[in-house]
Amino acid sequence: MSDSTKCYSCDKATLEMLKKAKQDNIETVWDRAEAMQPQCGFGEMGLCCTICSMGPCRIVKVSEDGPKKGICGATEDTMAARNFARAVAAGSAAHSDHGRDIAKALKFAAQNGGEIKNVEKLKELAEEWGIDTEKYDEKQIALKVANLALKEFGKVEGNLRFTKRAPKGTYKAWEKVDIVPRAIDRDIVEVLHSTHMGCDADYRNITRSAFRAALGDGWGGSMIGTELSDILFGIPEPKEIEANLGVLKEDHVNIVVHGHEPTLSDTLVRVVNEPEMIELANKQGAAGINLVGMCCTGNEIAMRHGIPMAGNFYQQELAIATGVVDAMVVDVQCIMPSLVQVAKCYHTKLITTSPKAKIPGAIHMQFDEHNPVESVRRIVIEAITNYKNRTGRTYIPDVKSKGIVGFSNEAIIKALDRVTNSFAHPTGTVKPLVDAIKSGVLRGAVAIVGCNNHKVPHDMGHVGLAKELIKNDILVVTTGCGAYACIKAGLMSPEAASLCGKGLATVCELVQIPPVLHMGSCVDISRILVLLSKVADYMNVDIKDLPIAAAAPEWMSEKAVCIGCYAATSGVYTMLGVAPQVTGSENLTRYLTHDMEELFGGKFDIESDPVKAAQKIIQNIENKRKLLGI
Repeated sequence: MSDSTKCYSCDKATLEMLKKAKQDNIETVWDRAEAMQPQCGFGEMGLCCTICSMGPCRIVKVSEDGPKKGICGATEDTMAARNFARAVAAGSAAHSDHGRDIAKALKFAAQNGGEIKNVEKLKELAEEWGIDTEKYDEKQIALKVANLALKEFGKVEGNLRFTKRAPKGTYKAWEKVDIVPRAIDRDIVEVLHSTHMGCDADYRNITRSAFRAALGDGWGGSMIGTELSDILFGIPEPKEIEANLGVLKEDHVNIVVHGHEPTLSDTLVRVVNEPEMIELANKQGAAGINLVGMCCTGNEIAMRHGIPMAGNFYQQELAIATGVVDAMVVDVQCIMPSLVQVAKCYHTKLITTSPKAKIPGAIHMQFDEHNPVESVRRIVIEAITNYKNRTGRTYIPDVKSKGIVGFSNEAIIKALDRVTNSFAHPTGTVKPLVDAIKSGVLRGAVAIVGCNNHKVPHDMGHVGLAKELIKNDILVVTTGCGAYACIKAGLMSPEAASLCGKGLATVCELVQIPPVLHMGSCVDISRILVLLSKVADYMNVDIKDLPIAAAAPEWMSEKAVCIGCYAATSGVYTMLGVAPQVTGSENLTRYLTHDMEELFGGKFDIESDPVKAAQKIIQNIENKRKLLGI
């Protein structure tokens, strides 16, 4: 690593911990990214194929010399499209499998007397799915909902139930090109089958199949995960929390929960507050137990329980490097294998809990969904008894910010009711939001989502874009690692209204919201789809007509590719800060950034500079406003 780290991140805590990591001779993701340069040009363009063992094959674009087709005859279009589609399928599988596990958790709760936090939402969903809630009790309704949700993964006929939530025009656009998702698993399998060697070679048809799998995530697996999590664990409500590495405590047992599935993290919240656990911690010399979150599982417990958010994807190694993390407890997705080596340099116990995500060198203590409390108690005891093993090489950056998290759709509509004239208009609608947009007080709204990626300095893409948008009276909603970036930068506090244009600042004051709204984890992007549908239906237009956009300034995962696809095919202009690995195919690139707009009203755009990206987004929003006549 170079002596200067200023260009690596805009986050002070991260910069401080990078210096400590260097002093402790700890290799971080930044070091490995630097060592990897130059990265494979063929892979970056999507022109490397390993699908069959005749390869690996590559197509040379930079000169006239070299192969222009794979050994099987696959062209640049075919090769790039196959790679792209497989990434989408993997992303859809990851998010949808999360949804499946939540559905199984609901079924177990229904059959075994488990707690269901929000019965009202359970009944609303049951009625939406045609279940007579007058005929059955709470547990019977939950069992029926869970079974119907599980059937969405493998049913042999029909389409996904949640697709009916989409505006009619949006649904018709999907029908026209035959991409209405059918069964979640079926559509993922079809992508993998069609991209097998010697199968589909038409980049447009391959991409069409990928789009359907992506919609099966956004309007299927992820939406199931979000809706059923709200039923099981409660609907998020606004809470003020603290965020960044400064939430760790020197005199407490620090447990970092990292991953994505709320079944583990929600049980951890319960167990660390048990008097027996606190007493055990005290006996070890600790003042208490400090549970903090990282990545999406941190978003989950922050918005439901007010648990501090320690950091996003690029901070996971740095959290351990503080020397005060007694256990990092992980489940699935975005867990760096490098954590094992970092943990060995300190006293931290890295504990894996999922059979889907074991890491050599970590301690595996499987989370038992049938006996969750007891399995988590064993994990917590492991962390507590490790407190006395700290090495003394400790440093916690005195950096943390306050912000408000937990703006579910229900919470947003409740906030909007503060400015609704209940004598003249019904409450519980999006009318105040629509009125603000129509009047021009709000020019529009943008969802900033996604990961961290060394190709964009850490958090700079998220924060820089958000600041530019709110300055121009555009409301920002955010999820995932992007949400961490914004709360650490102070953009989720009421004081951030001072950074806004006059219109947005007024809305923030009247509705009592910050200009950047935290809407949850990555699966919770499905909340945004539902909110957009409500706004579109209220305005009697389609999603594609709304003055809105989506952005993933620092995306890196296959899940993000999938999210981008379901956003764009739902009619949303989608800005990427990192180019997807398709640029070796001019036809596919043009299809994604131009042609698909004619089919769905949404498309991809690429711009790494947050100011320039904001300018493009603002122009798109103003064009949509002009077409709407507002």
